[in-house]
Amino acid sequence: MAKTTHEFRDAIHSFITCSTDERKVINSRPMQRLRHIHHLAMTYLLYPGATHRRFEHSLGVMHLATRMFDTLTDPENLRHLDSNVRSLIDEHIGSDRQKNHWKTVVRMGALCHDVGHLPFSHGAEELLPEGISHETLTWKIITGPHMAELWRSLSISEPEEIAKVAVGAKEASRMNPPKILSPWEDLMAEIVVGNAFGADRMDYLLRDSLHTGVAYGKFDVDRLIKTLRFLPQPPEGEGGESDNPVIGVELGGLHAAESMLWARYFMFSQVYFHPVRKIYDLHLQEFMKAEFSRGIPLDDGLEQFLKLTDNEVLASLRKAAYDPLSPGHDPARRIEKREHFKKFFELTFSERQSNPLALQEVAEAARTKWGKENIRVFDKDKSAGTVQFPVRRDDGKSIPAQAQSPAIKNLPVVTTGYIFINPQSHMEARKWIAENRGSLVKDLNQGEAS
Repeated sequence: MAKTTHEFRDAIHSFITCSTDERKVINSRPMQRLRHIHHLAMTYLLYPGATHRRFEHSLGVMHLATRMFDTLTDPENLRHLDSNVRSLIDEHIGSDRQKNHWKTVVRMGALCHDVGHLPFSHGAEELLPEGISHETLTWKIITGPHMAELWRSLSISEPEEIAKVAVGAKEASRMNPPKILSPWEDLMAEIVVGNAFGADRMDYLLRDSLHTGVAYGKFDVDRLIKTLRFLPQPPEGEGGESDNPVIGVELGGLHAAESMLWARYFMFSQVYFHPVRKIYDLHLQEFMKAEFSRGIPLDDGLEQFLKLTDNEVLASLRKAAYDPLSPGHDPARRIEKREHFKKFFELTFSERQSNPLALQEVAEAARTKWGKENIRVFDKDKSAGTVQFPVRRDDGKSIPAQAQSPAIKNLPVVTTGYIFINPQSHMEARKWIAENRGSLVKDLNQGEAS
């Protein structure tokens, strides 16, 4: 007798299961393409173990989203909700058929949330035309002809439901024309791509931590998921609780939530924004701009796009690295031979606070001294603190997490500013910045005071 349930062995979650029809989606061309897209671009040149791909991450997100859905919709975990708050939930999962439908939508939205990624994931997104993101391409693939028959086999008559869950309300509103999520669709999308407890975030922190060999991204995922609840939105200032449920956490899971949010902060500050990782991203972008001078192929059916993976880019990059006449020769050579630009200046937090323009001012002085072609700049703020969710106290009241947890209220912003230089001038540049830092990094606050 043929099996109806299938398993994937996973380094994070042990076993990930799917049905026969879901396995057809996993075996589809858009999904199998993700086996050839590195999850962390060229981070493996810095952390040799970081060779994992978008494919296994997508399976992991499906697995975690399923666990979250099951916990959140468990009748025992809905008993605490008032009838006016629970009405939206009962309307959509009041029957087994409805519940199974939305569970499938969440699973498939989680599985397919990354099908629109370019080669090397985020490393190449600057090549997309204005107004187009990898979420735009994800939407087109999910709702397009490549997957239409797969959704019919899963009894999904509206592929847009999957696409909305896959990209979330913010990205859906940027589609042309804009797509608006209902309160229920928004709630389902929060399970997958939510800013606080999205399965996407949970999986990439755990997976990236494992494969880079660092401990920063680890947190108690089992405890966190076990304590997730649909809760009424707590009041902000005057007024009572909202009738629309949001995803929150019971008080007993707050420490696990704190741990996850701080794990994200440390992963950004120690791994994602590591200077060597960022300079390889910059060299890769330079090469791809030369390689795809006419832009990433985005024909209506996305046929050419679906043929494009890291493999094709790496083959072209290696060829260009040994061909001085190739338009992308210089960045390709720097990647292939590890002759990347070197960091000689890193802006401190206090310097940015006193002068928000300091990094660009130092960079401009460096360009004047060594030439624009010899200087590269990375300047980025990444907030780890803009998360809002309710916490259910022991007395049954829902309060904002920031009101209960100083650790969440005081989450810092990851603020990073690097200036890189051609390695031939690295030592000279370090000496220059050491001798002139005080005059180069002007304190605007002191100027205002005087």
